[in-house]
This record gives sequence, structure tokens and C-alpha cells, in this order.
Amino acid sequence: MPPLAAPSASLRAKDPAGMPAPAWLPLLCVTFLLVSLLVGCGRSKERHTDDSRLRKIDQLLNAQLPVGTTRGRVQYFLRARGYQLEETADKTSMRALIRQVDLETLQPLAAHATFHFDANDKLTTYELTPAPAPPF
Repeated sequence: MPPLAAPSASLRAKDPAGMPAPAWLPLLCVTFLLVSLLVGCGRSKERHTDDSRLRKIDQLLNAQLPVGTTRGRVQYFLRARGYQLEETADKTSMRALIRQVDLETLQPLAAHATFHFDANDKLTTYELTPAPAPPF
């Protein structure tokens, strides 16, 4: 039996125009896919807490107070819901104690929300941290 010969250049994969595909093209495609996945995973920046108990508060604030909301609108939102505003040393921040009842578990929830504003008093971000849930 004759030895097998190496495949000729004519047997390599070709693009629709009939040109051979570069050897680095599959590597480039895999790299692009991995980078896309990593960037997609990093887009959870809309989450402002890692505490699963505070996710509903986070979703409410995210929906009602998007980035760019004025300081006055944030204050109105907090006061209209009866949330307690607290003093901060930083004039570009505002802090509130947010208390709610989780309607699924009927457990009280409480979080300290610290809102950060830019030089034009527009909301840039906020953070949520757990707070002791006092009885209602």
C-alpha cells in the first residue's frame, strides 16, 4: 500500500471567493467569542448589592432613579415613600434608610442607600448595604 501523502493546498478550507482561509482565523473567532462573553458577564453593573435580600430594593431604585436623575428628584422619591434621609459628610452624596416588607416572605427588609452625584447634582451611582430591620 502506498504511503499517504500530505493534503495538498487545494484541499484546505476555502472561503466563498475561493481563497484559502488563513490558519489564524479560527483562533481569532474563538478569541472574539471569549471576549464577548467576558464583556457580557461584566455588564451586571446595574446591580448595586451582592446581598440577595436587597435585590428587590435595588430593582425599585434602578427602575425609578436611573443615572442622571437630579438630586431634587431623588429627594422627592425618597421623601414621598417615607424613607428616612440621613446626613452625610460628603456634599456630593445622600444617604437614606429604606425599609420595606418582602411580599413573598412577609419579612421586613432594610437597607442603607448611599446616592452619589456629580458636580451638576445628577445621580452617578448608588450603593446598598444591609441595615437592621426595625419592626414596622
